[in-house]
Amino acid sequence: MNWKDKVVLLTGASSGIGEGLAIALAKRGAILGLVARRAELLNDLKNRCAVAGGAARVYACDVTDAVALEKAANAFRAEFGHIDVLIANAGIGGNDEATRSYQPAAVKKLIDINLMGAVNAIHAVVPQMIERRSGHLVAISSLAGFRGLPKSAAYSASKAAMTAFFESVRLDVARHNIDVTIIQPGFIKTPLTSGREAKMPFLMDLDHAIPKFISAIEKKKKFAAFPWQLATLVRAVRFMPAWLYDRVAGKARHRE
Repeated sequence: MNWKDKVVLLTGASSGIGEGLAIALAKRGAILGLVARRAELLNDLKNRCAVAGGAARVYACDVTDAVALEKAANAFRAEFGHIDVLIANAGIGGNDEATRSYQPAAVKKLIDINLMGAVNAIHAVVPQMIERRSGHLVAISSLAGFRGLPKSAAYSASKAAMTAFFESVRLDVARHNIDVTIIQPGFIKTPLTSGREAKMPFLMDLDHAIPKFISAIEKKKKFAAFPWQLATLVRAVRFMPAWLYDRVAGKARHRE
């Protein structure tokens, strides 16, 4: 896949995986629409993308605001004609007491960002992709969506729902020549995982993880999960009977 002049709308661009993807794609010559809430971080990233060799535009908005996100997509399209790739990456971990104690407002906030933010992004780009009969939708989901994890009820639910949503979308849009890639990473060193005392199994450096994201998109994989060690383990425990899974997973401390 040649990224030169590919028009890519990227949500959650201001830090972590989104920031890493932006720089990597800029180096490959992509045209980036950077979406996140913090304008100052986006503007700094825009400048770094330019230095790396790519063009970038900044759209400071909240992915939970469907109207604002659609306006951003429309503005991006108005300048460059179309959007080739959507990378729905915006998300939060919900690793706080309010979310872990199932407070409805906290759980709703996480679901709104992780799931509905992706839904809003899909709504902003899919009609035009269908019209063009061309496009690529990418979901940054998580291995945490395979089964419920301790202290992760809201996060696991949001990622399970995101994976199922994009899989259904894939079935709907395949006849329109639109590809859908669902990426399910494990633990990666980002602001989302910082500050935890417990050891996270098979923790990856961001610099090592980004090429795996890029490769999955370039190959137009339907699913990509990594690191392979953790992905293999997660797939295996998916088929454990509930009593055994509860015994094994109940001991996990990676969210502490």
